[in-house]
Amino acid sequence: MKNSIPTIRQGLSDRALAWAFVTPTIVLLLAFNIFPLLWTIYLSFTNFRANRPGQTVEWLGLDNYQRVLSNPDIWENMRATAHFLCWSIALQLLLGFALALLLNRKFRSHGFWSTAILLPMMLAPAVVGTFWKYFFEPQYGIFNYIVNFLGGPGAFTMLGSTHLSPWAIVLVDTWMWTPYVMLLLLAGLRSIPPYLYEAAEIDRASEWTKFWRITLPMVMPFIILALLFRSIENFKMFDLVDQLTNGGPGSVTELASIKLKREAFEKWRTGYSSALAIILFVSIYGLSLVAVRFLEKVKQR
Repeated sequence: MKNSIPTIRQGLSDRALAWAFVTPTIVLLLAFNIFPLLWTIYLSFTNFRANRPGQTVEWLGLDNYQRVLSNPDIWENMRATAHFLCWSIALQLLLGFALALLLNRKFRSHGFWSTAILLPMMLAPAVVGTFWKYFFEPQYGIFNYIVNFLGGPGAFTMLGSTHLSPWAIVLVDTWMWTPYVMLLLLAGLRSIPPYLYEAAEIDRASEWTKFWRITLPMVMPFIILALLFRSIENFKMFDLVDQLTNGGPGSVTELASIKLKREAFEKWRTGYSSALAIILFVSIYGLSLVAVRFLEKVKQR
């Protein structure tokens, strides 16, 4: 009679296997996201300066937050950020929707134009900022030649004007990121069931009625997503504006992100800049929360 040998289960259980895959992700998340956030929150309550490693760190409580919120320069930076955010997103949504409606139709050279429109968003923001800086250069920039050809002033300076430089960064950001918005809205247009338009044709609905009753409501969730994504990115926009204007002339294009960089890495006011970073984080989180709530309401309709 053969001896009965107990069966030994080889390998890991399903739960242990799941933790084996999830644990590295959790560790990386804690190391690169959660810990820096908690450390920044702690620094925002102190007088810590990164260029003084041997200093005595003092607990200031809410002093840094009070100084940030009572600083008129910060509110001017927020005003410049709001101007940039609102106008650039409005233009990107309008132009992106128009391009999505155009590319949703089949026409000759459709593939070529679809690829050409996507090229700006494939470039690095720092490269785009440098390119447009030379494009707007008053002495040898192409933009100046175009203005002169159209009968404009001979010494036209787009980036040197306190009135025009904010619109310059809006123009460049719109040129770069309109294709991204177009892709989102094009996905929304192509997700609309064709039978809705067929039913509207049977009812002899006009093009405006089909757009207002079918196209816009069906694409609205994608519009909100585009608004959410671009709001988050534009609120923390740095590299493009830093290369294009560096916050000038004066401080008219000094966005909140540019101000944060100067406070943290030029003046080395680490505790103060940490408080500013937390305030910006809360602002972005609040905007995102409003957009997500609105998106949920739209989906429930």
